[in-house]
Amino acid sequence: MTSRIAPLPHRHVLTLPTVPSAVRMVREATEQVLAEWGISPQHPAVDPALLILSELVTNSVRHAAPVSPNLTVMYAAGRGTFVFAVHDRHPYQPVLDGLGTDAGPTVGTGTGNGGLATVMELTRSLDGTVVVQGDGDGGGKSICVSLPLQR
Repeated sequence: MTSRIAPLPHRHVLTLPTVPSAVRMVREATEQVLAEWGISPQHPAVDPALLILSELVTNSVRHAAPVSPNLTVMYAAGRGTFVFAVHDRHPYQPVLDGLGTDAGPTVGTGTGNGGLATVMELTRSLDGTVVVQGDGDGGGKSICVSLPLQR
């Protein structure tokens, strides 16, 4: 994630307990950060970005809390790009291939990938990218999303 953020002029990091209220706190913090960076709440990428972040934080709360008491959200923006990542210390690294496509799992199928399928669909609809980056020690990961702000 740091390689994607490093060249961007705007950066922010938020660390919160891995509890349900983190979802609301991340949404509120994201709205504030984007406003401080001059990105309008009416920008077509903002609502999908907030939903994507909510899904990723919800996944961390649901699945990582027992082994990851905190989660970290990293944001960066500049030159027509908004990049963000949600990091937790759960070792599971989801495979994103096939999610959010006609061949992959969809919301409500019982596969457990509904939130990630939503993340993939929204990101692709905005011509963005999603990658999973594991921690060097194998004990955690970041799910990184890059969205263009200019289309």
